[in-house]
Amino acid sequence: MRIAIVDCYVDEPSCLGVPPYISPYIRYSAGIIKDVLKTDPDYLTIDQIRKGWDLSRYSILVVTAGTTVPGKYLGGTPASPGELIKYFENVPGKKILLGPIFYESHGRLKRRLKDIFDHFLPPLFESRLYEILGGNEKLESGRNIVNRFAVKGAGIVRKHPMYPNVICEIETYRGCFWRKCSFCSEKFYGGVNFRTVEGIVEEIKALYGAGVKHFRLGNQSDFFTYMGDFDQDIPRPLPENIERLMRSIRMSAPELRTLHIDNVNPKVLSEYPEESEEVAKIIVRYHTSGDVAAFGMESADRNVLKKNNINADPEEVMSGIRLLNRVGRKVGSSGLPELLPGINFVFGLKGETRKTFELNYLFLKEVLDSGLLLRRINLRQVHLIPGTELWKYGDRNVRKHVKYFRIYKRKIREEIDRPMLERVVPAGRVLKDVVCERQRGKVTFGRQIATYPILVGIPGKYETGRIMDVRVVSHGQRSVTAVEYPLDINTASMDTLMYLPGIGRKRAGNIALKRPFKKIQELKKVIGEEAFLKIRDYIDLRAYMP
Repeated sequence: MRIAIVDCYVDEPSCLGVPPYISPYIRYSAGIIKDVLKTDPDYLTIDQIRKGWDLSRYSILVVTAGTTVPGKYLGGTPASPGELIKYFENVPGKKILLGPIFYESHGRLKRRLKDIFDHFLPPLFESRLYEILGGNEKLESGRNIVNRFAVKGAGIVRKHPMYPNVICEIETYRGCFWRKCSFCSEKFYGGVNFRTVEGIVEEIKALYGAGVKHFRLGNQSDFFTYMGDFDQDIPRPLPENIERLMRSIRMSAPELRTLHIDNVNPKVLSEYPEESEEVAKIIVRYHTSGDVAAFGMESADRNVLKKNNINADPEEVMSGIRLLNRVGRKVGSSGLPELLPGINFVFGLKGETRKTFELNYLFLKEVLDSGLLLRRINLRQVHLIPGTELWKYGDRNVRKHVKYFRIYKRKIREEIDRPMLERVVPAGRVLKDVVCERQRGKVTFGRQIATYPILVGIPGKYETGRIMDVRVVSHGQRSVTAVEYPLDINTASMDTLMYLPGIGRKRAGNIALKRPFKKIQELKKVIGEEAFLKIRDYIDLRAYMP
């Protein structure tokens, strides 16, 4: 019996599984298969399927798919519902489809998928998949059901096409204490259901043993309230529980290279500033720098907040931004600040008017003018999910305001994003451990392995998977241009030399003609003293030492 797990990539409010991320769905599925059928499944991605991989050789296919918050991706493109039909319709054997696609699909599409797949399971799929494959033991209750499967399935990460440069999304809990936002799919997971510290740590220990060095504590709606006090209207963070988790992780994986978080509810930070500041300090103590706490602000328009049951108002969000800036804006070893807030805006909600766009812009302008730092500003049009309150309302505001969305998105990218990025990572800053992912023309694009990494354009052609330090030369709206650091002036390509400050095409050509240089004076003679002073911090001066 041959079994394969097919990763069609997932993206939902509390879980990311697009390369270099590998989602818990994949690892839990592998653990269940190994537990019940005593075999290691193959691991395939939708990108391999698109290239013609033969699926007919498998007796069982477990397919993971669904993007309830679709975005733009560098590492891979999630499968569309149409692709699920195209690639799996005529494949023999037992086929099981699971993940957020369960909530994303509806009507004729859902019926079609149910016709093609023998089983169609929701994201909380573990007990059903266990039963379908023939498991008959009593499983743990709640989300601790995944603990043993997470450990048994850890080894599948070695089959990821980007291994070892992968980052594992780690579930701390599922569900949401609020469950009222009109557009969000998190309410389908019910109330908050925690995993134990011991279960999480054992999973990380197994992944670390399999060679994983990068982790994100995601897959929850608010990290600050992990194991918090939920006997309040707004749950209260309990810093001692966060510290126990973070300390235990670092002890079990002492040489990890990335430990980041994801979602944070700004309402909690505003309601409990002392506890929240202590949690932020704990995170900074144990994590790795370049971390981002994603705030679901959604809108700065109070009317929109009220009509869509969103629980944090602009003043509370601003309070959270200030808190994280106090604790986390110091630059860490990665070259980025330790811990900064990110802001998510959703457009097309009920109550939205032209004024909404202006209010959102003015809020961001206030952040910028106040000297505060934001690591990420996410602007997206709402994606309608069947079963949510907004589903009934429809996409009328998306269609009505598409012009305003484009205007203000461009305005924010040009007037907020670029100056903010220049502030967060100024020219001359060294970014550590950038992984080269893709070449386009004469530029290689890479990112640090992180929760919300900055896209880095590196002039020149570098091998995919190579890890290097780079030094920032200039900024785009949401990306930077940087050169390898330290740069060997004697071997650097013309494409790279041209991007050094003060060099340009003519001086780059002169460098290429006159090299190799054996002494600094030889280089100064070719480009001049003034130009040399601009590039001295970018090049490898050790090559010219006597």
